[in-house]
Amino acid sequence: MSAMLRAALRRLPLPHRGVCPGPSAASRALGGASGARGGKESQSPSLLKDRADTVIIGGGCVGVSLAYHLAKAGLQDVVLLEKSELTAGSTWHAAGLTTYFHPGINLKKIHAYSIKLYEKLEEETGQAVGFHQPGSIRIASTPTRVDEFRYQMTRAGWHPTEQYLITPEKVQELFPLLNMDKVLAGLYNPGDGHIDPYSLTMALAAGARKYGAQLSYPVQVTNLNSRSDGTWDVETPLGVIQAKRIVNAAGFWAREIGKMIGLEHPVIPVHHQYVVTSTVPEVKALKTELPVIRDLEGSYYLRQERDGLLFGPYESQEKMKLQDSWVTNGVPPGFGKELFESDLDRIMEYIEAAMEMVPVLKKANIINTVSGPITYSPDILPMVGPHQGVRNYWVAIGFGYGIIHAGGIGKYLSDWILEGEPPFDLIELDPNRYGKWTTTEYTAVKARESYGFNNIIIYPKEERFAGRPTERSSGLYDLLKTKCSMGFHAGWEQPHWFYKPGDETGYKPSFRRTNWFDPVGREYKQVMEKVGVIDLTPFGKFKVKGADSVKLLDHLFANVVPKVGSTNISHMLTPRGKVYAELTVSQLYPGEFMLVTGSGSELHDLRWIEEEVARGGYKVEIENVTDEMGVLGIAGPYARQVLQKLTTEDLSDDSFKFLQSRHLKLSDIAVTAIRISYTGELGWELYHRKEDSVALYNAIMDAGQKEGIDNFGTYALNALRLEKGFRAWGAEMNCDTNPLEAGLEYFVKLNKPADFIGKKTLKQIKEKGLKRRLVYLTLETDDVDPEGNESVWHNGKVIGNTTSGCFSYSAKQSLAFAYVPIELSKVGQKLEVELLGKNYSAAVIQEPLVLTEPTRTRLQRKGQSPKI
Repeated sequence: MSAMLRAALRRLPLPHRGVCPGPSAASRALGGASGARGGKESQSPSLLKDRADTVIIGGGCVGVSLAYHLAKAGLQDVVLLEKSELTAGSTWHAAGLTTYFHPGINLKKIHAYSIKLYEKLEEETGQAVGFHQPGSIRIASTPTRVDEFRYQMTRAGWHPTEQYLITPEKVQELFPLLNMDKVLAGLYNPGDGHIDPYSLTMALAAGARKYGAQLSYPVQVTNLNSRSDGTWDVETPLGVIQAKRIVNAAGFWAREIGKMIGLEHPVIPVHHQYVVTSTVPEVKALKTELPVIRDLEGSYYLRQERDGLLFGPYESQEKMKLQDSWVTNGVPPGFGKELFESDLDRIMEYIEAAMEMVPVLKKANIINTVSGPITYSPDILPMVGPHQGVRNYWVAIGFGYGIIHAGGIGKYLSDWILEGEPPFDLIELDPNRYGKWTTTEYTAVKARESYGFNNIIIYPKEERFAGRPTERSSGLYDLLKTKCSMGFHAGWEQPHWFYKPGDETGYKPSFRRTNWFDPVGREYKQVMEKVGVIDLTPFGKFKVKGADSVKLLDHLFANVVPKVGSTNISHMLTPRGKVYAELTVSQLYPGEFMLVTGSGSELHDLRWIEEEVARGGYKVEIENVTDEMGVLGIAGPYARQVLQKLTTEDLSDDSFKFLQSRHLKLSDIAVTAIRISYTGELGWELYHRKEDSVALYNAIMDAGQKEGIDNFGTYALNALRLEKGFRAWGAEMNCDTNPLEAGLEYFVKLNKPADFIGKKTLKQIKEKGLKRRLVYLTLETDDVDPEGNESVWHNGKVIGNTTSGCFSYSAKQSLAFAYVPIELSKVGQKLEVELLGKNYSAAVIQEPLVLTEPTRTRLQRKGQSPKI
């Protein structure tokens, strides 16, 4: 490290927590590109209204953006309450980075909308925003990082925003001050840059007022009371506002707001530091502004700030700092535009990495450092949307990157509130992905991990291990944990694949085939040729009963209501005809149903059902039995033979038909058995008390010794379901797709008498005809397989995207589902799928690749020879 920089660090005055140095610490650090930043906005607190349609709590950029979008869309009576002043909390001191890039799929839409909004906001509101768009470059300095860039390129190819994989020569051309010794490639996003957060928020506020929203501050919310009709009383020192809905956008005060209504939101403040230098002669001499760079191995971002540089690191989880006292003791009263004391020793190795990559930093003087609180959720993603279990309570919290998210999230939430459904799928931001298992301890350890992992390589099938296992564990966890590689699913541990002697064990992530590839093939063969057992306990499981249960489900689902003792696959659609959820529905007794959904959509689906019950006044009882009930799946040609040894019930095909459900005892253990299997093979799902899981599992394994029974995991299950042409919610279908284009016509009964949600729109979609369709592809690949969200090409253009994929262990080639234009959806159509920078030949084939066991049995009875 240079002596000059060390001297600069020693001279640096450190802002102290609780002391606001000037009107804004960030304004002194950043200078305010537009000059709009700095002066404290004066506001006389008053409520003006005692009724509102929507009360937004929190005046950071996210809350103000929501107020702007709701008011601009024409919603009357939008009120925003801020306890201090606008931008207090995290917004005012943010570094203001903006980027089109996101490793997720639909979050790219959020980023793109934000940037397009910020480009025109000054013209619309007359308020300067200090928006710079020099572009940004992510630096790859290892071969694996180059693979990651190629992986991200195929995921971005079917999105409209620009993104390029560029050579080291192009990187140097765009950022001539880099040391190129380690640079192998760059991921370049034109249009990226940075914005002044204070000016941005003030422009959004000006727009919100222009369209009729009321922004009141300083007005602290002191209590929230829900009324019997679902509305809220919002209590403040100036009076009470009765609101149709409330939105918690309170930043690191979000926990305090949640506690007012008995919720423990899993958010925690972390310390984030960035450093600003004085003028650097080499920077001043440039004719154009430098792009933002992100040195991913060095784990920092760096951008030009006037004629100097600004850089901010993300320390490792061992070095980063949480403000966990705020979680236990609350945010100190009056904290608003204060900072923490800087700790440059904590980030010294990152400063040194930055100086190696950008050598002019060695001669730079640091003139300011900003260390302020930003809010993290356990998985780094915010929580956005309505909250399960509390009517008309919405959240927009946990933003680690609030500046780039603010515009898009304001629009997304506004559309959802006004239209009654999300404009597109963002299940990864659903606040209901967390539950009672998300303890304060878990939140802290995961936030620490997530912060430290900001710039790590993101692999397919990624697993992160901090905070695991949670208190939410399957009855089989202790029995199986040393025998397999576990995956994390909504707090649960579930086997991905099992070990045998000679296997390379453990988690070995890769963009290519890795250590699980052959073992998964072994498990696939086990189920196809013998019999296998899988732990399915993480399923979400609800009991629904009552006088209106049939009427409710007939309205919720596009399929018919199953008869007593029967099961079907049913879909809940949105008013616009999108697939909100897929569930297995069984009528166990007259008027009493069991609903089963995937682990990741448990509370997502339950909230939708509960909301419809409240809206329609249905007389039903709903019980979430997810944590009380274990589930074992058994599948394969010998599944019946094994289970028959454990019961006197007749399990023959004539007696226990496909899609029937029955209460029975296996080895004297009570189970609800459903003849269904996501493998497509002969099988049952066995629902039982979780405390009976070990006994039931042992009884089945003992009974199946002669048949060669063994375990299988979710990776093999995925390969089996894809070969059968089974769709998966969240991949082939979600709030971006309608069931007709997804090939779900069989499950949608447009002629049933009940007016189910989405029926009218779906009829209109059918009449107009589809523009795209889900197709089934085989691919000629080498050591890489499709995962989903890759670009599909035809005649040199991207025309669609895969949704999921894997290696087919029967066809010995890759297999994928993909959405393509209707004119390219015919069987035999030749296409290409991009994987790791290479286009592989693909062909549309007739689905399924392998017929399901019930279909094979039916054809055999007719004297035909079915394909396997």
